[in-house]
This record gives sequence, structure tokens and C-alpha cells, in this order.
Amino acid sequence: MLKHTLEKIESKIKQSPNIPYEKKKEYFELLNDLNKEINNLSKTQKETAQSIKGFTKISAHEATRDHIDPLLVKISLEGLSSSVKELHASYPKLVNTVNSICSFLSKIGI
Repeated sequence: MLKHTLEKIESKIKQSPNIPYEKKKEYFELLNDLNKEINNLSKTQKETAQSIKGFTKISAHEATRDHIDPLLVKISLEGLSSSVKELHASYPKLVNTVNSICSFLSKIGI
């Protein structure tokens, strides 16, 4: 299920006119890192992993809409960031990856 979700996110990013090609490549690398970390997390905390995956999907959707609503992007990124807040001590790479994704979307002007 995670692989399917990430494939849908990648497809949405590829089709987005709002993100330049070089930034898409960077985003795909972050998604790959996220996939690895969520797979590790899902072995012990399946519901938390599903929450992170869901917020990632929503954030990608909001960031790639034809008509971006900055408020909805902000809310979805806050949800994504909050979904990993409690995991910092035990899964620091996951938290850093999620923070990098949030930062990435902010930096490209979304």
C-alpha cells in the first residue's frame, strides 16, 4: 500500500506545472528516503506510519494543484510535521526527512 501511495504522489509531482524539473528530482529523492523510513516505522508503529503516509499524500496533492491555496498547503504541512513530532528520539532520520519535505515545499514558493 505504501508503494502504491508513493507512486501516486510521484505521478502527481511529475505532472505538476508548479514544480521545475530539477526540483522534482530533489523531491523524488526525499520521497525515496521517506519510503525507507516509513517501512522501518511500520514494523513497530503501523498506525503512525499510515498517518505520516496520509499527510504526505495530502501535502503533495495540495502543493501540486493547478490553483494552489496557500492556506491548505500550510495546514497539510503542519499535519505532516505534527505526525512525526513524537518520533524524534527513536526515528530521527524519519523526522528529518519529513522536515526536509516540508522545507522543500516551502522553498519552491508554495
